[in-house]
Amino acid sequence: MTDFTATRAMFDLPEGVIYLDGNSLGPLPRAVSARVARTITDEWGQMVITGWNRAGWMDLPTRVGDRVGRLIGAPAGSVIMGDTLSIKVYQALASALELRAGRSVILSDTGNFPSDLYMADGLCRTLGPDYQLKTMAPEAVEDAIDDTIAVLMITEVDYRTGRKHDMARLIAKAHAHGALVVWDLAHSAGAIPVDVTAADADFAVGCSYKYLNSGPGGPAFIYVAPRLADKVRPALSGWLGHEAPFAFDLDYRPGAGIERMRVGTPPILQLVALDAALDVWDRVDMNDLRARSLELQQIFIDSVAQRCPELVLASPTEGAARGSQVSFHHAEGYAIIQALIAEGVIGDFRAPDILRFGFTPLYLTPEDVARAADILCAIMHNRTWDRPEFKTRAKVT
Repeated sequence: MTDFTATRAMFDLPEGVIYLDGNSLGPLPRAVSARVARTITDEWGQMVITGWNRAGWMDLPTRVGDRVGRLIGAPAGSVIMGDTLSIKVYQALASALELRAGRSVILSDTGNFPSDLYMADGLCRTLGPDYQLKTMAPEAVEDAIDDTIAVLMITEVDYRTGRKHDMARLIAKAHAHGALVVWDLAHSAGAIPVDVTAADADFAVGCSYKYLNSGPGGPAFIYVAPRLADKVRPALSGWLGHEAPFAFDLDYRPGAGIERMRVGTPPILQLVALDAALDVWDRVDMNDLRARSLELQQIFIDSVAQRCPELVLASPTEGAARGSQVSFHHAEGYAIIQALIAEGVIGDFRAPDILRFGFTPLYLTPEDVARAADILCAIMHNRTWDRPEFKTRAKVT
């Protein structure tokens, strides 16, 4: 049984703040500061360039990738870290399209994160007029899968509403029609149980700065099913994905398996931050985490429904159909979130009218959640949000 009191003690949480935004940026694990400082002073400072060998920097993308892989049901040697999520989306899509020569349609949904759609659209424009990105409402995706689809690209948990797709079901139908599937696990990894092996996923990508707590701009990951890993040809053929990068050959030869999905020099400081942050997960059973997350979400939903009916639930009512977040509609959503932050409860806003709250049992208690609901409903009752300072949009919402 996971001890969530112990995991909470492993985070450096801001005093007097209830943090309901770990689905956007995870808070700082206590172990990270010392680990990064040691890497800066003892490794970079004293070893300088020899740290690539002496401190094992070059192996970090694979080693940390295996640690992330454990959280998504991936076997060792099938996940690599580095670059940004957009780059990993591009890599996975390009490789999947090439494996399905003769087909030219990428199918996704309108609830997908815009950056994924932008990358898919840009790739199609690069490949030529025969390629297209087709989007459907989330509920209509399954019925749209047919023999024309090359790749299904889906974010498992909708970033706005928290709606959760049925991974195994969609993969089974896509495979039955000869399509490959790319999963974005940005709102899944570390939030809900994931098993890419059992679901027979082809590709999966995700970021590490949300539920995995690697810090702002932390590196992304890519998973390639072992049955495909030596078949894919990287569209972004970076030097560290080469079979022998330090031979400095002028011709590209892809590395073995997942190593070919490396692109550029790995971000060492952020990788060691993630490595330290992942120590928390050594204490966590994902089924325990999921059960506690649903409990916290229900406390919040019930309290808001009873006392703040003007906030309309945007997330599915059934817990099994949600990820680890709850969202509400309100025309003044941005101002309400700013008023809430001013009272020490941090959620966030997503256009056009979504108030979004993440529920992370690693550091949130039922008492935190009940208190956050109290503050939110007081803001609604007193119309505290109706002030000019809360309605001025910042660059980041």
